[in-house]
Amino acid sequence: MPQDQEIAELIADAREQVLYLQELGVEALSVELPAAVPKAKRDRLSRPAMDTANDSYEMPEHHSVAPRESSTLPNAHSRPPTNPGGTDRRAAGSRLAVLPSLTKRTPATLPVENAAIAQGPPLKPPLEPPAAAEASMFGDISPTLSETSETIESIRAEIGDCTRCSLHKLGRKQIVHSTGNFNADLMFVGEAPGGDEDEQGFPFVGRAGQLLTKIIEGIGLKREEVFIGNINRCRPPGNRAPEPDETAACRPFILKEIAVVKPKVIVVLGATAAHNLLQVKTPISKLRGSFHDYFGVKVMPTFHPAYLLRDPNKKREVWEDMKKVRDFLNSK
Repeated sequence: MPQDQEIAELIADAREQVLYLQELGVEALSVELPAAVPKAKRDRLSRPAMDTANDSYEMPEHHSVAPRESSTLPNAHSRPPTNPGGTDRRAAGSRLAVLPSLTKRTPATLPVENAAIAQGPPLKPPLEPPAAAEASMFGDISPTLSETSETIESIRAEIGDCTRCSLHKLGRKQIVHSTGNFNADLMFVGEAPGGDEDEQGFPFVGRAGQLLTKIIEGIGLKREEVFIGNINRCRPPGNRAPEPDETAACRPFILKEIAVVKPKVIVVLGATAAHNLLQVKTPISKLRGSFHDYFGVKVMPTFHPAYLLRDPNKKREVWEDMKKVRDFLNSK
């Protein structure tokens, strides 16, 4: 093989490895060409200290990676599929054949925390067990829920008479905490309390809550066997969806409760809950129907019961989602 062609292939492979490392979250990579490469070619081909977050060369469309924000972590669910409809550069004979395909692995999403608002440290995944590193040359990078010494009671005490967002002065009557079995295998997360919840102080007790109870019973469980909460604990005026600053103030506490309960499955009800837990903007109609991952916990997005009251035709789709949840729980 001519030397120029071999060097060109090596550069192409190196670029693909850089893209692969970007998917793994590597921020910067310093690359030095060996002295064996002729100086003229080294001057022409060398690129000092590539910053993968700000590199200016144009990436192939099928390897596009969302720009990294300083305060947020990219979500694997929102990444376009690698090389859709095309061939995989990791095919037989490629120097990259040994690299594991990220698209065939279950991605994990990382929560966005605001430590100043949460008034406590964010949830952090534990270090990867050494044995998992044998799974591939990069190891199993999927994080799991970290251990916590907190309890549901201590989380409620930390929330206190909350004034972290404007909802406390916009007509709320009381804070509506999560309720249910603190050791539940199944957890439901909605967006915020409604009028009935604000009056009674419990989540999902109005018409939508009564429908949720029937859904729970439909898969062979009782309401007291599951754990139920919301992204926000205060009722927004007029039952509107919570604003981003309002969810940012309250979301850390439902994440802490997930770490305490450690459910096997979380059913997120509606777009607001799904987007806040999974940190994506994909419409709920496209998210539902498949399991997603939150620190090793299965997440099933589905329509909110209040939406089913407005459009009963969607009940069949929710039932299909819940059968998958039931079958998964029964398999454990």
